[in-house]
Amino acid sequence: MTANLLDYDLEGLAGFCASLGEKRFRATQLFRWIHQKGARDFAQMTDLAKSLRDKLEGSARIEGLPVLTQHESADGTIKWLFDVGNGDAVEAVFIPEDDRGTLCISSQAGCAVGCRFCSTGHQGFSRNLSTGEILAQLWFAEHFLRAHLQTNGERVISNVVMMGMGEPLQNYAALVPALRVMLDDHGYGLSRRRVTVSTSGVVPMIDRLGEDCPVALAVSLHAPDDELRDKLVPLNRKYPIADLLDACNRYLEHAPRDFITFEYCMLDGVNDQPEHARQLAELVQRHRGRGVSCKLNLIPFNPFPASGLVRSPQQSVQAFAKIL
Repeated sequence: MTANLLDYDLEGLAGFCASLGEKRFRATQLFRWIHQKGARDFAQMTDLAKSLRDKLEGSARIEGLPVLTQHESADGTIKWLFDVGNGDAVEAVFIPEDDRGTLCISSQAGCAVGCRFCSTGHQGFSRNLSTGEILAQLWFAEHFLRAHLQTNGERVISNVVMMGMGEPLQNYAALVPALRVMLDDHGYGLSRRRVTVSTSGVVPMIDRLGEDCPVALAVSLHAPDDELRDKLVPLNRKYPIADLLDACNRYLEHAPRDFITFEYCMLDGVNDQPEHARQLAELVQRHRGRGVSCKLNLIPFNPFPASGLVRSPQQSVQAFAKIL
């Protein structure tokens, strides 16, 4: 079986090239061809020695994910569904804005966390994605968009958010090399401030991420107390809010931003009342006497029948936001 070179960060690719008897600078050249230029064929890599290209033809491949569907909205948002085999598919979404282009990427086929308001969680968990499958979403989207938008090779995606299907920190071994490729100047050259990992609160892995590869962090909070969060985010039973907020403060010692983003999905009559807003404000301002430096992102709920939940009306969202 040949090696899929999308599975390697630069260090991994250097090790692979060394196994072929090649020096490190060849790995850097190869890395640039794959990620900066979107090359799929070793024959395209004209500054590599033919002897190396011949070795690569016999031992390696650059294999993305088959695209099952692509939907483009009037505002330029594009949603792709990628085939990851065995009947599983994952989603990536490109969101264009005036000052940025954001890609939301999946880390797992399905999700084991089972948040009540999340349709992916209701589908259950199938498997972790490999590093190559995580990166394939960015690799495809970036080079498709350059051609689609006719940018003459200029980068389109400025921000990446690990906020598609799955809990990224439950696929840590594949996640970190993928993040390193996103950040590498020979890869996508993204700023640590512009790469975000969104988590439901896997406390030990938040600490590890702070040590191994600190990027921006978003935490799915969704409730101001443990009783309610236990019902909405089952992981809270293992890592309650106080432990989670402690981990957030520890993460801020390493983070490229001076705040954590707390995501809060607005659910009608469940977590959107004025008393919830007051509890939430007090929670983040007074935790352990120091609070947590944060921004709160109020998210509209996307209804699906199995949830039994309803999106908060706009007037409730506005009243909630005023209290915060």
